[in-house]
Parts: sequence; C-alpha cells; structure tokens
Amino acid sequence: MDFAATKKLFHLPKGMIYLDGNSLGPMPKATSGRVQKTIEEEWGTMLIRGWNDAGWFVQPSKIGDRIAKLIGAEVGSVTVGDTLSIRVFQALSAALDLVPERKIILSDSGNFPTDLYMAQGLIESLDRGHDLKIMAPNDIASALSKNIAVLMLTEVDYRTGAKHDMAALTKQAQALGVITLWDLAHSAGALPVDLNGCNVDFAAGCTYKYLNGGPGSPAFLYVAPRHSAKISPILPGWMGHDTPFAFDQSYAPAKGIERMRIGTPPVIAMAALEASLDIWDMVDMAALRRQSIILSNLFISQVARFCPELELLSPLDGSLRGSQVSFGFMEGYAAIQALIARGVVGDFRAPNIMRFGLCPLYNDETDIRSAAQSIGDVINGRLWDAPQFLKRNFVT
Repeated sequence: MDFAATKKLFHLPKGMIYLDGNSLGPMPKATSGRVQKTIEEEWGTMLIRGWNDAGWFVQPSKIGDRIAKLIGAEVGSVTVGDTLSIRVFQALSAALDLVPERKIILSDSGNFPTDLYMAQGLIESLDRGHDLKIMAPNDIASALSKNIAVLMLTEVDYRTGAKHDMAALTKQAQALGVITLWDLAHSAGALPVDLNGCNVDFAAGCTYKYLNGGPGSPAFLYVAPRHSAKISPILPGWMGHDTPFAFDQSYAPAKGIERMRIGTPPVIAMAALEASLDIWDMVDMAALRRQSIILSNLFISQVARFCPELELLSPLDGSLRGSQVSFGFMEGYAAIQALIARGVVGDFRAPNIMRFGLCPLYNDETDIRSAAQSIGDVINGRLWDAPQFLKRNFVT
C-alpha cells in the first residue's frame, strides 16, 4: 500500500509532525469541499427535500456499513449518530436487559472514564441493584465468572496503548454467559478489528480520532444481528421508530439496528466523515497494521537512543499495543507543550503520561526520527522548564 500517496490526501500544516491522531485526526483535504457541497448544493438548494433527494435520512445506515468494513462487522449491524457516551449508555442498557438475573458490570481501570461514568449513571437510573466492578487490566480474565452480567472494556487502553485480546476475552466471557461490550475508540482505524469473527455482542466507537471525521463527529454503534431484533432501546427516539412518519404516540421499535437510532442525524458532520471514509475505502487494514508496528517500534528505539531516561509505558511487543506509544515523565505536561512549540504534536494524560499516536496514513519514518530527536532535545536540554510551558491549559 502506498502510504506516501495517502499522506498527500491530508491537510497537514507545514513544519508540523502530527502525532496526536489518537485524540483528533487531521483533516482530509477533500473535507472542505464535501462539507461545502452539503451546505450549498444540498441544504442551500434542496432545503427540506434534502432528507429524500440528498439521502440525509439514510446516511446513518450507509455510513454505518462503510465503518462496518473497518471493524469486521456484518452489513446492516452498525448505525452512526450521537456521541460515544450515548452509544455506550445505549449498548450497556441493552446488554443488561439480556441477562436480567445478573447484576455485575465488569470493567477495568484502563477504561476511558466516560464509559465508567455512563455505567455509574445507568446503574443509578435503573435502580435495580446493579454494581460496577473495576479491576486492573491484567486481572480481568481471572475476575470473569457466572455472576458477571456484562464485560465492558475498551480494547486499547487510552493511557498506555496496551491492547486486550478481544477474541480470547469474548470467548471466555460468553462461555460463562457474560454479554460483551467493547469500546473501539482507539481501535477503529488503528488496527484490524473482527467483531463478527470474535462473536462480540455490542461495540461502540468514535470517528474523530483515527477515522478523521473532525471534532465532534458522530459515534457508531454495533449490535450483533442475533440481538438486534429483541433488544429494547433505553432511549426510544423518533428516528428509531418502526414508522416515524406515521407519528404514532406509542413507540414501536424499528427493525434491527435501526431501532438504536435516537434523534436527527448530524448531516453536516456526517458529510465531513464521508470525505474521510473515501480515503478509508482504499485502505488495507492488514498493511496499515504492519506499518503501524514498524513506525512505533522505530519510535521506541529512537526515543531510547536520544532520551533513555524516559519510561516506556506501552508494551514493547507491537502486537500487544494499539497504534500509540506512551512514556512516563513527571514533567510530561510541560514537555508536551515544549514539543508542540517545536512543531511536534502529541498530548498529555494525567498524572505523567506523554502520549503519541502514530498513523501510517500520514506519518512516515522521517517524521518519527525527527520527533524522537526533538523529544531528546526537550528533555535533555530541560527546554520544558519555562513559564509558558508549565502553565496548564484546560485541555491537555
């Protein structure tokens, strides 16, 4: 696969090495034109007719099928819209309903906090005696039992990039009657995912990270077809009604994944996502994964060369991590700010994590070598120790 060609498809500011696609992916060059078309030719010219003539109403399903190809999901099993937090809330509620006699949700301390917050809020809202049990990532397998209702995990740890074995944990959980829910926020677009092959029950993910849909771009939800006809949405929205334009006062769920739609889809945001998916339609995920591991291995070795005192927090074995590399440094926030000032963009996660996302679609070996040398300069020269870098911004 020609990654030099895909790099040319992204808008990357001159002089910047962007290693933060695991937080917000860069903008494809085609995005502006695609959004402008939606605004001028569709909304501006068609107005309300755009729901039919421009296909706005069916966008969530069409885009869902395009994402399904990237996550190993069946056609008609993915819908797009709303936020990842809402999608996790929906999926977890539906999963709990499948095993009403069980009351424990099992997750790990590497799960993104919003997933845990959604679980806590759902437990309080349902008031049916559920409990959230949080274990260390390495203790999840031993904590599985027939008392667990739902196993809720993020496949790739947002802090360290460590990757769970989705296939093994799903198989072990389901052998005990446990329903599985996987968050793919740091997986979709970063590595091959095989939801169908792993027999996953539910999955959700965002599109603004590796999928480059733009800030606030809509999330996706996967429901295994064996469940989609029998689950009851906790948020029964108009768009999830079987016949929304009959305007019935009582809710009747739509067929399959469509019942998990809630409100009006974000048409303009979806247009931006479509521009990115045009690139992803060309991507060989196996080739991307190979190149991701090559780049991340190179990054680790180069950082060790220029700055051996930094603590590697990510697994050394590339097969055990996603497409990011993290280092521990007590002044990590200031160091990241100093790097950004030099044109190397990563990000920081408390308490001490310097986090770098690597994407072969627009990162190459020259970027990696140069970034590692800059890290060495910043750390070894204590360039981070300056007032402008020590002052905390709201977003880190």
